Parts: sequence; C-alpha cells; structure tokens
Amino acid sequence: MQNIVIEKPYKFVPPHRGNVWPRIIRDFNLHARWLRNNEGVVDYECRHTERLKASLDAGHGILLAPNHCRNADPIVMGWLSREVDSLVYAMASWHLFNQSWFTSFAIRRMGGFSINREGVDRAAINTAIEILEKAERPLVIFPEGAVSRTNDRLHALLDGVAFIARTAAKKRAKAVEGGKVVIHPIALKYLFLGDIEEAVDGVLTEIERRFSWQPQRELPLLDRVLKVGHGLLCLKELEYFGATQQADIPDRLEGLINRLLQPLEKEWLDEEHTGSVVPRVKALRMQILPDMVQGNIDAEERERRWRQLADIYLAQQVSCYIPDYLTSHVSVDRLLEQVERYEEDLTDIVRVHGNMKVIIDVGEAMEVSPKRDRQATVDPIMSGIEQALTRMLDELAHESRTYDT
Repeated sequence: MQNIVIEKPYKFVPPHRGNVWPRIIRDFNLHARWLRNNEGVVDYECRHTERLKASLDAGHGILLAPNHCRNADPIVMGWLSREVDSLVYAMASWHLFNQSWFTSFAIRRMGGFSINREGVDRAAINTAIEILEKAERPLVIFPEGAVSRTNDRLHALLDGVAFIARTAAKKRAKAVEGGKVVIHPIALKYLFLGDIEEAVDGVLTEIERRFSWQPQRELPLLDRVLKVGHGLLCLKELEYFGATQQADIPDRLEGLINRLLQPLEKEWLDEEHTGSVVPRVKALRMQILPDMVQGNIDAEERERRWRQLADIYLAQQVSCYIPDYLTSHVSVDRLLEQVERYEEDLTDIVRVHGNMKVIIDVGEAMEVSPKRDRQATVDPIMSGIEQALTRMLDELAHESRTYDT
C-alpha cells in the first residue's frame, strides 16, 4: 500500500500567496525537469487556450477541473499556466505534504494547499471558496479525487467541487456587480511515443517470474498483458475467497471489491453499500482513522486497522481496472497504462519509461449558477463537468496509436 494514509493529526497547509517563487518555477521551466526525470513526460501541447484567456480577461473566478489519470497531472498544469501567463492555486492531498520537506516546500511554492481526504476539511474548502470569490488566480481541483491511470475513461466524480463552485458564485455575485464563477473542464491526454514492446517487456517478465512462470514472450503482447492480469485477479480471489470465481470479469471485479469493503462497511457504517468506490473508501477511512491518529487504541487494534486500510486501498485500486479497456480500443497508451498499473499494485512504484507527450485541452467555460435546481436528481454542475470531460477524452482517445496485433 502506498503511503497515502498519514497516521498523525491533520494540520491544514495553506497556499503560498507570493508570486516570486511560482514565477521562478514556471518561467525557468523547473517543473519540466521534474516531469522528464520523474514521470517521463518530455513534450506537451496546449489547445484552446483562448477559452481560458477570455475568462481571465473577463475577471471571472475560474475553477479548472482536469481528469486525473497520472501523478504528473498537477505538474503539467504548469505548462498551461505558462501559456496563458497566469499563476494558479491547486488543492493537493495532505499525504503529499508528508513525503519530504522538499516536496512540501515545492508544492506550496507552486500554489498548492492541502485537503484532508479522510475528513471534512473546512479550512481547505473555505480557502478554495475565497480564491474563487476574489478571482485571485485560477483554482485547480481534480474532481475524480484520486489517480485512475485510465486516461481514456473518466471515473466517478466527487460532488464537493459543485459545493465549492456554487458557494463561491453566491459570494462573488454579492461582492462584485456582475461577478461570475466559471468552470473550465481540462482534458489531459498522454501519448507514449516509444516502442511499447520494449517498454513493457521487463515489467511483464518480472511479474511472470513472480508467478513462477516462464516469460510469455511467444504470446502476442495483448494476450500476454491480459494473461498477466487474469493471473493477478486469480491470486487475489484465492486470497480473499479461497478459490477463483466463475463469472464474467466485470462481476468478478465487483465481487472482489464488495468482498473487501462490505464487511468493513457493516462493522463501521452499520450497513453494506454498493456503487462508486471512492466515496465508500472515504466514508470508511473517516471512521477508522480518528482513534489511530489520537493514539486511543492498543498495538493489536492498530495493526488490525492497518490491515483494514490495506484492504480498502486494494478495493480502490481494483476499481480502476475497466473490464473492456483493452478490448474496445487496443492502443499503445492503454497497454502501457495497464502494465503500469500491474507494477504499481504489486510494488507501489512505477518505473519511468520516458517518451511521453501530454495534450492539455481547455474546455468551454461553464458559468456556475448560484442556485441549484432541487428537482434535479443529479447536480447540474457535476453532470456538466462529467459530460464535457467524457466527450473531450473520447475525442482525444483517437489520437493514440492503435496497437497492431
């Protein structure tokens, strides 16, 4: 399990309000060096920046809502910042501020501030609302709430984005005559420019040897990737069910997720749940963590809860596997993403393959109404973001190289 759950009291980390540090980082392209060395992103292309420039020129409070498919996403937004000559603020998970002093320093200087994903973080919410109300800078919030590593598909969105945007719109309308808050969906699309066979062979070979298999190089790459994925699923079913399951892959994935989460939901939330995994994960962590953070439990109970947190983390990772991702459209980029996810789930790290280009596509501005239609079953802000991002990602998916089997 990656170090995303921090066992200590949460302390809000506010954004650095100065302009000197973020301009130095941006104008000297320091973020580009980090992206090349740590994420393998070596090139970029910004599209439809005139849409964002128009909102900046109009003086609107601006919320940027990108999809979140890679750890590189927050940093690549620095290129968009350069293109439109505007600094940005961004919400960042608190665990990122606990990796190292340098990481915390750099995130703050680039405009990041913390959000506690395991609780109700009023300080972060109020900071975000204030930024939009005063139109200080564009504010970046990733509505998926977690990295998906499935670039061509959008996962369930968290509705906190709508609350922040609507509350800011109400305050801005009162404070500034004609003041508006707008949302720009931002589609991030990564293209792998290298040799896919060469890039993933080493990872697949290591996993196959962990299975005690011979390297399966005689198989076509797609078949090899799918076989490894099936092997990983069978191993987890043996661990949690005691036997491999006999059903279609979608049902098996859902069954494993529920096997992991529902016993915990029954213990901590009094009833079992179904549906989107990220909100279920957050609800469980909010119940499990407080006594751990306050030191109110003994060592045995602490160990039990860490095992539960590991199961919760696994459920979230499993939810990111999309059953038809490698059958509906077999592209080089999807193959790479799938293999990267295998490696990440087995080792908690992903090697840098390099030769990545990112497309940063700015969507049309969506004006935020201060009022919500209470008759609507789905928040119109969230449905608008979801529809726009889905359409944009569908279009960008065609720019991936098709893998010729």
